Amino acid sequence: MALASTGKALGTAGGAAVGNLNLPIDVEGISSRTESVLAMRMDTTTRAAMDGATPAIVGHLNLLLCEELGANEDQDVEVLVRKGYSLIDYTRRPSESTPTFGAYIYMRDAALLTRRLLWIYTQRNGLGAP
Repeated sequence: MALASTGKALGTAGGAAVGNLNLPIDVEGISSRTESVLAMRMDTTTRAAMDGATPAIVGHLNLLLCEELGANEDQDVEVLVRKGYSLIDYTRRPSESTPTFGAYIYMRDAALLTRRLLWIYTQRNGLGAP
């Protein structure tokens, strides 16, 4: 598994802060996970598979939202970041009572937005496209 590195020292931009340690964003892992989620089809995917994939995607989305993506300088990025915060809000996430179609749409929306923010992250940090 390859981890993205911007060649910057720990404690600088380029990774999600955990305690006093900045961890690099796993561009390859996030890209692979979003790709597999987006390959899931409604007619062949179980609710259990959706419910299993969604928390990981939301986690990746949350990680990317913690990064400096340039929302202060770019209105389009700001819109995406706001949409991301809206998606990770617990009150908007699917519950057991959410119809399967709703859970599927939420999972795909989260994966698509994660992918877009990952692309922005790689561009801002001079990394290869995911």
